[in-house]
Amino acid sequence: MPERSGPGIVRSPVRDLSTFAGSLRGRGLTVTPDQVGDMARALSIVDPADRGQVHAALQALSVTGPDQRVVFDEEFVRFFDRLGDRREPRQDATATPLPAMHPIVQDILETPDLETTSQEGASATESLRSRDFAEMDEDELAEARRLVMAMMWQPSDVRTRRWAPSPAGPVPDLRRTLRRTTRPEGDLMPIVRRQRRKRQRPLIVIADISGSMEKYAELFLVFAHAAQRRMDDVEVFTFSTELTRITEDLRRRDTQSALARVSKSVRDWSGGTKIGSALAEWNRRWSRRLARGGPIALILSDGWDCGDPDLLGAEMARLARSVHGVIWLNPLAARADYQPATRGMRAVLPHIDHLLPAASVVDLRGVVRLLDSMGSTR
Repeated sequence: MPERSGPGIVRSPVRDLSTFAGSLRGRGLTVTPDQVGDMARALSIVDPADRGQVHAALQALSVTGPDQRVVFDEEFVRFFDRLGDRREPRQDATATPLPAMHPIVQDILETPDLETTSQEGASATESLRSRDFAEMDEDELAEARRLVMAMMWQPSDVRTRRWAPSPAGPVPDLRRTLRRTTRPEGDLMPIVRRQRRKRQRPLIVIADISGSMEKYAELFLVFAHAAQRRMDDVEVFTFSTELTRITEDLRRRDTQSALARVSKSVRDWSGGTKIGSALAEWNRRWSRRLARGGPIALILSDGWDCGDPDLLGAEMARLARSVHGVIWLNPLAARADYQPATRGMRAVLPHIDHLLPAASVVDLRGVVRLLDSMGSTR
């Protein structure tokens, strides 16, 4: 039996947060070693006697999407109630503060090796973030996938042409104002105001899965899957010798299940590269349907192309005219001596807004920051 120090207060035999993090990972959440260290530091800031504060602090550091909140709440209740007096799990994880939370949190914070362990884990994770995907083994790739899925996305909103009522809007809404004059309070004629509606820009992802991109394509599809879960409107395509829409395949919540469906849908893995033909098909078949609303086009390719460079340049120019901005991701651009000298890169350079590397977790995090900042300006 746990050692009791007073009515309703239970001393926990558990010494750190790694068990809690493991239970979250077992339910599909991505919790890295440096996040465990952040959790420990957060518990030293909040009121350990307030269950709601402890819940909010740990949730902010481990939940990256709305669909994960229910899972987190269940594991939070199960874990901390088990450490306390083993009460039946509550439905509301942020219920009335419990006296048992203080000794449980204090016991976690008094762990002598927690800071050292979290620092060592954070150091190893930081090293992995900057390593080239092509140089990773299977275990490192699995950790890289978890890091990519755990990235925080905060896409900026853009004002649309549509209007919406707003008490603090900058423009009077004359139609609604006049309509209110027919009501009993019409003699006062209060001014109704409005402002532009806001929404996120759509994102169109086009990924090269040819032989030269084999070591990077899977991680980038994991990145696209994370984008779908955090942004309102994301369309995803792959190409090698033909263009394939995989948007619906990636809608599955579990990353591995989504990638498994993609592998069945795509027929040209590790084939040759015909970028111009793929873009021509996108422009002909999908542009009119998906290019509404000023989307951002995100293209992953090393630029090695066995097709006609004139066709590639013409189709790239056409795509650039139909979207708000074009970001080209080239894994080779991470090298210090990289020069966009291939025929494909020379053909597309005049028509892209940003050329960025995409060979590591750090590179992809930079892409997220750029996407978050691309609002109304190009």
